[in-house]
Amino acid sequence: MYLEHYGLRELPFSLTPDTSYFFAYGHYRDALNTLLVALHNGEGFIKLTGEVGTGKTLLCRKLLNSLEAPFHTAYIPNPALTPSALILAVAEELGMALPRNQGAHRALKLIGERLIELAAEGRQVVLCIDEAQAMPEQTLETLRLITNLETEKRKLLHVVLFGQPELDQLLARPSVRQLRQRISFSHTLRPIDQAGLIAYVQHRLLVAGSQGGVQFAPAALRLLYQGSGGYPRLVNILAHKALLLGYGQGIRRIGANQLRAAIADTEGAMRPGPLARLLPRHWFYFGAAGLITLGLTLSGFSTGVF
Repeated sequence: MYLEHYGLRELPFSLTPDTSYFFAYGHYRDALNTLLVALHNGEGFIKLTGEVGTGKTLLCRKLLNSLEAPFHTAYIPNPALTPSALILAVAEELGMALPRNQGAHRALKLIGERLIELAAEGRQVVLCIDEAQAMPEQTLETLRLITNLETEKRKLLHVVLFGQPELDQLLARPSVRQLRQRISFSHTLRPIDQAGLIAYVQHRLLVAGSQGGVQFAPAALRLLYQGSGGYPRLVNILAHKALLLGYGQGIRRIGANQLRAAIADTEGAMRPGPLARLLPRHWFYFGAAGLITLGLTLSGFSTGVF
């Protein structure tokens, strides 16, 4: 790949949610601080929503890594589960081995006993659920029943829901109003602003080991913002493709032409103008088919959810 060409140690714009790349800027920093303060204050239900590609999974992983003793963390990345499957998943995260044929009533009682044990040890259990908008209604109700477990002094289980805006629509249904009323803190994650995007690109390059061997021209950064709308996932995809183009051309300063080609080659990118008029014809070939022909396109480009 292009690592040696640019003097990088690793891919700076991978889509894998690597917490070493967490960007503590503006509302991303505020979101993390809100979650930490709410949990330290013992809040039972917390909700964080954001559009696709705003960085919810990375923030979730960062939160889990930031919670040290006395917190005991549990993580469910895919909550599209039946109620019984959710109970088993929670039990597993608590270090329990329940038989699959265990009845729901008995299973909830055993989970309650385990939570009381952890509380007696001074532990606070935090359950983070990613992609929470995918939870069926009945599973949400089971989650509410699990959180009913509490002592006179404290809640035994704290839940943080991470989800797309559809989560708000799900929680607005009358059938889940009891759970909705328990949400004491909510936060909405928004795209990075233009000034933040410049710092974001520089941050990721530095973490990847850059010592100035690669640069994005101001015009390229403006197009990167226009083409991505400030959504980190799109920023990563477009920047990665632009670096591939620069590598293929033997340059280390990424300019507007590389970004225009990357935007033209990316579904979901926001076209900042009539690209066909602004780009020479050969750029479209090199931007899409050319990258594939050269074997550069996605080889080594990590997949995952930002």
